[in-house]
Amino acid sequence: MGKKHYSDAIDCYTRAINQKVLSDSEQSILFSNRAHVNLLLGNYRRALMDAEEAIKLCPTNVKALYRAAKASLSLNLLVEVKSFCEKGLEHDPNNKELKKLAEEIDLRRLEHEQREAQVSRAVAGAKDLASAIEDRGLKIGKAVFQELTGLRKPTLDNNNILHWPVLLLYAEVMSSDFIEDFCETDMFSAHLDMISFSLSNMFSDTCPPLPWDKENNYTRESIELYYEAGSGVCLSKSKLLRYLLEGTAASHVESIDVDEKDATEGLNHGISAGEGSKWVKVGEKRTLHDILKEPNFIIPGIPVFYVVSKRSSFYKEFKAGKWVPPP
Repeated sequence: MGKKHYSDAIDCYTRAINQKVLSDSEQSILFSNRAHVNLLLGNYRRALMDAEEAIKLCPTNVKALYRAAKASLSLNLLVEVKSFCEKGLEHDPNNKELKKLAEEIDLRRLEHEQREAQVSRAVAGAKDLASAIEDRGLKIGKAVFQELTGLRKPTLDNNNILHWPVLLLYAEVMSSDFIEDFCETDMFSAHLDMISFSLSNMFSDTCPPLPWDKENNYTRESIELYYEAGSGVCLSKSKLLRYLLEGTAASHVESIDVDEKDATEGLNHGISAGEGSKWVKVGEKRTLHDILKEPNFIIPGIPVFYVVSKRSSFYKEFKAGKWVPPP
């Protein structure tokens, strides 16, 4: 008579069950039928309870076994589904519905195992990465400028060398460049040379200036790199792992086993870069690792460096510490 009468059916089966005047096999049919209605209503836990009661009363009730399997599948109880299917097929080896359900559960189990393997690999990779960062004495803070950097994270190669995505910001106009793979052993000068070449020699004196560089101040010879000293709060190891797992198969894992000794979590490790200034100049002949391990550098998720020109009027304001990045 349609879905609007399902609740009436539940009521009728319940009243019949409560009379307790029928045989076990007949009671089993009532529980199995009520389980069927609960399945139709989406009451999967109740459906499973009714189906299990039906099976207790009559272990050969194949329909009850099938409905128990269906309810278990909806509850993602994969081990139980397999067990109910196997018991049902023992009594009815040619049951097409049970065979189909058994095939589905095998597929689900395979997908589940693959997902678990992906999660395990992601967690193991994040732990290795966190350990590499910790071993180097690097400090990671809350990520900034993620609208520019997305979910990019450092990687660890087979030789235990870190490769960082690095954001370069032209502080004067807040335009940006991005270095996808900055090996920790690379010097800054090499990457600045590559950027200038790949962007049509943007720092070359012989090429037109960038649209925002009206006075052609940003030549290769005039630019300097700086980082913001002592900005932010170091992440605890567990929060660092959460950050590293963003965008991976393990991003929604509820708990991660972490051997954490983080008495310093929440403390500000800010260190002044100098009187009236918090900007520290980066020597182009230094490696990325040399800069990142500086005690006053808290890496904002990934390294961020600010590009300024010595020829720009903005330079004095920046060096005097009168400029701050936008929020």
